[in-house]
Amino acid sequence: MVDGSRPGVVVHLDEADPARQRLALANVANLLADLGPAAGPVELVVNGPGLDVALQGSPLAGDLAALQGQGVVVAACANTLAARGLERSALLPGVHVVPAGVSELVRRQREGWAYLRP
Repeated sequence: MVDGSRPGVVVHLDEADPARQRLALANVANLLADLGPAAGPVELVVNGPGLDVALQGSPLAGDLAALQGQGVVVAACANTLAARGLERSALLPGVHVVPAGVSELVRRQREGWAYLRP
């Protein structure tokens, strides 16, 4: 999971539009390229229609894997999985599940994390 010892950046993706999904992933890549470790831990929270980016067969699976390889944690909303009748096995490798995407966002912000919604 995410190193909670220091605040980082939590990125919120809740849109199904492929252009918005590419934008969100590009924003994360740009953040890492510019700030590197100074960004702190980075967590991408996907919920609602944004979950599509983290599902098996996603056209952005390679981009997501590259970000994970740089330490980005991808957190999928369990409520969205349940609402869509999906099992955890539907997720790409390395994607973590959190009880609720919205509460994960609130939790991180209360811990002092920067919030980004591209």
